[in-house]
Amino acid sequence: MISDITGRQKKNRTGILLFQAATLAGIFALIVLLYSVINESFGYVAIQDEHPIEEFGITSEKIEDLQRAQLIEILEQNISKGLIHRFEFEKPFSQRSTEEIFGIVLDKVVNPQVVRAWSLASSIFQREKIRDETRTEYPGARLEFRSWISFRFLFSAQSSIPEKTGIKTALIGSFFIIGIAIITAIPLGVGTAIYLEEYSKLNRFNNLIQVNIYNLAGIPSIIYGMLGLAVFVRGLEPLTSGLIFNAAQDSASNGRTILSAGLTLGILVLPIIIINAQEAIRGVPRSLRFSSFGIGATKWQTIWHHVLPYSMDRILTGSILAISRALGETAPLIVVGASTFVAKQPSSVFSKFTALPIQIYQWTARPQPEFRKVAAAAIIVLLILLLTLNAGAIILRNRYAKKKKRW
Repeated sequence: MISDITGRQKKNRTGILLFQAATLAGIFALIVLLYSVINESFGYVAIQDEHPIEEFGITSEKIEDLQRAQLIEILEQNISKGLIHRFEFEKPFSQRSTEEIFGIVLDKVVNPQVVRAWSLASSIFQREKIRDETRTEYPGARLEFRSWISFRFLFSAQSSIPEKTGIKTALIGSFFIIGIAIITAIPLGVGTAIYLEEYSKLNRFNNLIQVNIYNLAGIPSIIYGMLGLAVFVRGLEPLTSGLIFNAAQDSASNGRTILSAGLTLGILVLPIIIINAQEAIRGVPRSLRFSSFGIGATKWQTIWHHVLPYSMDRILTGSILAISRALGETAPLIVVGASTFVAKQPSSVFSKFTALPIQIYQWTARPQPEFRKVAAAAIIVLLILLLTLNAGAIILRNRYAKKKKRW
């Protein structure tokens, strides 16, 4: 008897040690990930102008001291007439401020380019070496400390130039896709869980459904991408391309649209939402149901007014965590037909699309080292979005938990 107790205590200590080791390993991996991403998102850059501003006789550092006519003349002499007409069409130069015109001069004529970029660690501990390298290898270049995450990065479209590219189209595409996934997966998943827990009877058919739901939760995500390609992109092409609504986009009339991607990710997270909602509903005390039946409430009234409010905190928490998983998926979107470069932002669910994980994947495959800096900045944005969703899940759980205590 004593030996059995001693053996169980040893096994318990071994389990605790394994759990602590796994936790420490996970924390270490997270720290390494954050370090590598942050290290690439900040640091010194050497910037060289294609045409220094001094070539045009502009020496004043104050923009308000510059002459509008001088800036417009510089543009007319150094860029094509077609580009001038495009700027005039978008907004006439007579209505633009001096700052706007000067910005166009900097962007299109001066054209500053990053010729070398350093990591944050190198920028902190090897500052003098970086300055010496810049003076010897890139004469005429200026050294600046840059954050690759900026408002321009967030609100600019994609570009083939690392310092001018942004994630605007990818962010909008991700929000569209996740919105469709939420609209389709959460109501359908919660409704299925209600049926399985409250209305279905114990028989072979319902047991088969339950087993398949658990199996579907473990299928690799790329299989769901193949399902989306077969069903939504090809099988339901008239619907997902917008042809039946006369809303098809010229560049995306083959079903490879935001709608197909959103429905695919909705199917991807549906089994997880169903299982989580079932567990939440199963945790509602039976006494709460009997009390509702005792005062004459119907089964649906009991579910709607008592079972769902009592379990809503866990349902929402699990659903938001499942949607967070969908936000970071890449493989299904590649199979469904996400584009790696979309210069025009999507205007509807029938538009050609890209997403933030796809954009990160595309940038990391580029040969220019500056694109790795941009990819790291996009990873930080994606992590912030995921942490925001997870924080929202915690807030909702705590809010509904307070309501349950009042009961």
